[in-house]
Amino acid sequence: MLVSRPNAQEPTPEEIRQLDKLKIRIDRAAADGKISKQEMEDIKIAVLADGKVSFQEMELYRKLVTDKIVTGELEYEF
Repeated sequence: MLVSRPNAQEPTPEEIRQLDKLKIRIDRAAADGKISKQEMEDIKIAVLADGKVSFQEMELYRKLVTDKIVTGELEYEF
């Protein structure tokens, strides 16, 4: 699915740092091939820390968590 974002702005250097931190947090949580309810909650807290959820954060979460759960690369432990 092609997503068009004609009014999108490039992320600021601070937003890029936050995305890098989020990626590291997700990678660490998923390193064992499983992600726990607590790890999911920690990721959610990190995403919401600045009071907003950016398109880039949603895309990163989708690629590193949701897509991997769907394909079986990552197991969600309730």
